[in-house]
Amino acid sequence: MKIQGVRVPVQTEDEYFMRQALDLARMADAMGEVPVGAVMVREGRIVGYGYNCPITTGDPTAHAEIRALRDAAGKVGNYRLPGCTLYVTLEPCVMCIGAMFHARVTRLVYAADDPKTGVCGSLLDLPADTRINHHLMVSRGVLADEAGTLLKQFFIAKRSTKQRNTS
Repeated sequence: MKIQGVRVPVQTEDEYFMRQALDLARMADAMGEVPVGAVMVREGRIVGYGYNCPITTGDPTAHAEIRALRDAAGKVGNYRLPGCTLYVTLEPCVMCIGAMFHARVTRLVYAADDPKTGVCGSLLDLPADTRINHHLMVSRGVLADEAGTLLKQFFIAKRSTKQRNTS
């Protein structure tokens, strides 16, 4: 699209919602948490928000996805969330994808791959496993560079702080 000789980038719906998740990831980062954010979308509207906070809450289940699922279920009034899409800045772990299966989430969109704990194609591919009762569509790599940079910067800073504290 051109406006007075200037090219205006067109943002897809997936990019729009992923940017909302990235804003939440930055909130987690500001709290000293691994910067992961998630939003649950139904019929083009955000119905659930979440960002990582297991350290500050002392809750190992306080991943961004779980918090977005809980928020959405509370707002919708049902633990089942068919017709919903979860946008998250990092490939989900086993716990989070399991919760999405149980909630009957229709679609997952994630930004950065997680080669150490990701189970949507990196370490394992649980959504593709036909033995599992529920399946969901998966889209990968939406704003992956931006999410990956945020994560890399977080871990560089963490390692730098750790090295200063041990010297």
